[in-house]
Amino acid sequence: MLYVLIILCVALAAVFLRTEAAGQYVKAVVLKGLASLCFVAIGLICNPGGPVAKMIVLGLIFGMVADVLLNLRMVFEKKGQAIFLVGILVFLTGHIMYLAAVMPLCPYKLACIAIGVVLTALLMVWIFKRVTAKPAFKIFGVVYIGAIMLLNCVAIGNLIASPEAFTGVFAAGAALFLISDIVLILNTFGSEFRQSLRNTNISLYYLGQLLIAFSLTLLI
Repeated sequence: MLYVLIILCVALAAVFLRTEAAGQYVKAVVLKGLASLCFVAIGLICNPGGPVAKMIVLGLIFGMVADVLLNLRMVFEKKGQAIFLVGILVFLTGHIMYLAAVMPLCPYKLACIAIGVVLTALLMVWIFKRVTAKPAFKIFGVVYIGAIMLLNCVAIGNLIASPEAFTGVFAAGAALFLISDIVLILNTFGSEFRQSLRNTNISLYYLGQLLIAFSLTLLI
């Protein structure tokens, strides 16, 4: 059942991309929601119980809700910016759930926070040179990227401290999530939208979420 859901998630994500590119935005929202429901289902099936698994499953659920919201902005264009910001806020909540799951496992908390702040500052300087966005989006962007950068630092810190299957797979998922979001920002607020970057963004995102969900099978 687990591998069926993984294949179904990938297939639905691929059809979603084609549907969205064709301008069928209502159908695209449904397809994206179903694709995201697959990684939530994987998380629920693989949930071994305990506080760490609970927080990860909540993160997956918030991710699914945010996926739908981000595409609803194309359906309701007049409220698109507001819906986009709400979607980012929901995604941020999901990242906080992931962070709440793995932070207690980290023996290098202060170092990870310090490194996360520095890397966020450097990354945002690099991004802001390449995009044009309103101040509200920039503020959301700093907070959002800061949260996922911190998540990555903690995940890598956990991997260094305890190099095992769970920490490795979770860290890989978090890293793909970060790269996906960087691509999303550049493609959304850059000078030109490219479908190839959209395909890259979605592919990395779903692979990242699938890895995070699958990591629950390795949680001891």
